[in-house]
Amino acid sequence: MAIEQAIFRRSELLLGEEAMNRIGEQRVILFGVGGVGSWCAESLVRSGIKKLTIVDSDRVCITNINRQLMATTNTVGQVKVDALKDRLLSINPAAEITALQKIFTKETADEFNLDSYDYIIDAIDSLKDKALLILMATQTKAQFFSSMGAALKLDPTRIKVTEFWKVQGDPLARALRNRFKREKVFPKRKFQCVYSDELLENKLPIDPDDRGNGTIAHITAIFGFMLAGMVIQEARGESEK
Repeated sequence: MAIEQAIFRRSELLLGEEAMNRIGEQRVILFGVGGVGSWCAESLVRSGIKKLTIVDSDRVCITNINRQLMATTNTVGQVKVDALKDRLLSINPAAEITALQKIFTKETADEFNLDSYDYIIDAIDSLKDKALLILMATQTKAQFFSSMGAALKLDPTRIKVTEFWKVQGDPLARALRNRFKREKVFPKRKFQCVYSDELLENKLPIDPDDRGNGTIAHITAIFGFMLAGMVIQEARGESEK
């Protein structure tokens, strides 16, 4: 049995050969490979996605280690997408992983050729860049999935999936909706989001040099796995549902 065939044998037992072939043909682009996106990328590749583009401009820092897949004491300082690419290729050396150390912004948006993908996944933190990606992704034919905020949460049972305009209790979703209403520019179609309605408070003051809210691995990982699961569920094909 070939190495790649052996890697996905258990997945093929569950999904079938035709579905695995469909999954392997999908082109996916993932924006943001932090606490949510890194786990999403891992699950996608372990589930048979072979054509994956990962986008993030940051380098691994020591405060990433508690929740980001590729962040270890050995990778601090490395470009995140490069460290993650190495990890993904160690899972499936035959995968086509494109690592882009870039930020999705108004100035760079046209560089990503969103229309060339079957799936677009949003795990961006920046409000304005996230809003722009939502607007542009929903104008394409690609299936689009988005992560809302994963910080300040502990209870895994409160993580859900729903349509963007139905998300409740999430400050990031509220801020996005307010922005769209204020600017009178709206997504062209509905799309599914992963979110949690839990909202805790930091127990300690935020470090002014870091400015990030408290986060923990099991929550960010579940967000990422759910995004990946939504892709696999769709990619396996309508006839399999």
